[in-house]
Amino acid sequence: MDGTETASAADGGEVDALRREIASRGLWYHTLELAPGVETPGWFDLRPILDRMPFPDVAGKRCLDVGPYDGFLAFELERRGAAEVVAADIAHPSQWDWAPASRARNTETQLQMAGSEPGGGFEIAKRAVGSSVERVEVSVYDLAPETVGEFEVVVCGSLLLHLRDPVGALAAIHSVCRGHFLSAEQINPELSVLGPRRPLAQLRGGDRVQWWIPNVAAHRKLLSASGFEIERAAQPYAIPLGPGHPQYGRKLGSMAYRGATRLVTRMAGVPHVAVLTRAV
Repeated sequence: MDGTETASAADGGEVDALRREIASRGLWYHTLELAPGVETPGWFDLRPILDRMPFPDVAGKRCLDVGPYDGFLAFELERRGAAEVVAADIAHPSQWDWAPASRARNTETQLQMAGSEPGGGFEIAKRAVGSSVERVEVSVYDLAPETVGEFEVVVCGSLLLHLRDPVGALAAIHSVCRGHFLSAEQINPELSVLGPRRPLAQLRGGDRVQWWIPNVAAHRKLLSASGFEIERAAQPYAIPLGPGHPQYGRKLGSMAYRGATRLVTRMAGVPHVAVLTRAV
């Protein structure tokens, strides 16, 4: 056996080990390609919509990803040439903004939705792709220059709907942002059709850790009210479901909701909008 065959066998063993490590995780939020032909079974696949997000130039800049979960956006910032990327997330699903009734129930539902170790997938992915992203355990509400420093670029994806106080979270993000903030969030397509210029939001009251889902206008209003000046916004898009998404949630709402999603985004999936702002 020559050196090439030995190397190939070693590479094959590493890939097999990576596949086993991926399979050991009960839940992957993001679909990530960690090696050629090796992907995580994520609930959502952001790869098809990356070009729709209005990323600023991040080359050589210090960047923050708020609520990274498995780290898709954090690794994307690194891929785009960021000098440093910090990923800020909480340590355990028990710290999420559960509604009081949900928190009082057995934790089995919490673990089914969140997994027992939300940061575990991030660590597997980081090792697999050779990333230098630093993950710090801190709530979005506790972001401050004293806790994480300041950043030239901040991104936050699909987090505000899971927060009881999105305005307080945006105020904390503003306190550490000294440049651009890219906010990519789920929107309510029906309210976006009914009130295209009127800020409206659906209150889910913490059901399945979802609180507020704004329409397009309300998302923009949240950002401007929190001290961000809007520079440009993407057309609404829909994030496709990944292979790991539970069957019970794949229908994505009523026929009217799905129709409104198609009307607003021209796509099937979870409707989102991404807005690039500057902290003022």
